[in-house]
Amino acid sequence: MSLTFIDRPTPNFDARHALPDMIILHYTGMQSGEAAIERLCDPQAKVSAHYVVEEDGRIFRLAPEERRCWHAGVSTWRGQDQLNGVSIGVEIVNPGHEWGYRAFPEPQVQAVIDLVGDIRTRWTVPNDRIIGHSDVAPDRKEDPGELFPWKQLAEAGHGLWFEPAMERVAALGPPIGPGEEGLGVVVLQAGLNRLGYGLEQTGVYDEATRLTVTAFQRHWRPENVDGIADGETRARLVGLLQLASAESVTGVLG
Repeated sequence: MSLTFIDRPTPNFDARHALPDMIILHYTGMQSGEAAIERLCDPQAKVSAHYVVEEDGRIFRLAPEERRCWHAGVSTWRGQDQLNGVSIGVEIVNPGHEWGYRAFPEPQVQAVIDLVGDIRTRWTVPNDRIIGHSDVAPDRKEDPGELFPWKQLAEAGHGLWFEPAMERVAALGPPIGPGEEGLGVVVLQAGLNRLGYGLEQTGVYDEATRLTVTAFQRHWRPENVDGIADGETRARLVGLLQLASAESVTGVLG
């Protein structure tokens, strides 16, 4: 695969101390792509990403993948923090929830798919480590959000996706929501933690749990993002855990 990049170097990066094995997708959350690039290249802003993908599909390269950009902030995934050091950051131009969140145009989506595929030719990035900013910081971030076509990305071979059969959904019983306590909440929290979210198993459906379920839904159940763990949300979580486990075994076996 050969992609065309537009170089717009940023000074906002430093040295890595580990090889990247994660791709974190963001939306820019600003009113234009150019404004976002200007900010990412502003030394006073102290933020950056490796790539910016415009709505028309142009890909701007801001920093070498071998360097650490500053895009994830306070974040965690699978018990690991300081994710800037092990991730490649991709900013996708979109005004975001604050400025008029809208669907991502097909040329842009295809460019993101191609870019992720290209990155994976150079680095070992498992499917369960192709995630969104809201996944690694559910208490702070919403991007790239429920309108980003995660299913399309996964169908192209990048990331995880699972859609349960309706009988599996029904078998999981009524929704679990804020304020509830007990074994069902513990199991939910344990599953989200196992998938990667930094969620403590308190047995109480607290605000941290609601925010984490919301982040999960933005990525893996975008049709209804309400922070309530209904049967479909939980069935998708179980299916994703099985997929992630199977991929881990496959990776170990070679």
